[in-house]
Amino acid sequence: MRKHWHHKLLFVLCMALITVPSLAQDAPRAFPRYNFNVGGGYGIGRGDVGGFVGNSFEGTGGAGYNFSKLFGVSAEYMYYKLSFRPSVANTQSLGSADGSLNAVSLNGIVRSPFHVGPWGAYGIFGIGFYRRDVYSNAGPLRVGSVCQPAWVWWDIYCVNGFVPDTPAQSLGSFNKIAGGYNYGGGITYSLNRWHKAKVYAEWRYHKAYFSDVEDVVWPITVGLRW
Repeated sequence: MRKHWHHKLLFVLCMALITVPSLAQDAPRAFPRYNFNVGGGYGIGRGDVGGFVGNSFEGTGGAGYNFSKLFGVSAEYMYYKLSFRPSVANTQSLGSADGSLNAVSLNGIVRSPFHVGPWGAYGIFGIGFYRRDVYSNAGPLRVGSVCQPAWVWWDIYCVNGFVPDTPAQSLGSFNKIAGGYNYGGGITYSLNRWHKAKVYAEWRYHKAYFSDVEDVVWPITVGLRW
């Protein structure tokens, strides 16, 4: 009997070692492994962006990984429309001018552990690369033309405020890349559907360190987070 008791105990322990890991794998996670977001809204330009463009449309999308309920990371893309003010285009010889600011960033997300019903909150911050694209159909610049403030986005070379005879310069398509950072936060409202999607409203501060001027924008975004 004693020998049989030991055999039974050994059998139970072996079954436990086999069953527990499988149960742990099948147990539901307390938080989603991945996160996604998509949204759009109103962009507030600051500095030169505010002076040349003013406020504009912006759109954002991203995907990332959650380490816990409170912490995660997200790779994100932002498109910010740079439509020049008509007054700037007309008075600064830009002709038909347009542009955009594109950003790719890696962000950390910190979620509040406290909720009020379906309401939650989070903070977000990160670093990334920014590309500013501008276009004008104004064409070649005349020697001796008075340099305009908005021309800085085309890297126009001026001497004492005038276009020199060399080199030959033109307002056409031009782009520039820079590093920068962002931070902000938002509130969420859980829908408990569509894979537990949340409506979110968010404010962000983006700053790009271009070699000509620093570009600052404040995107205010409304969208969905999962």
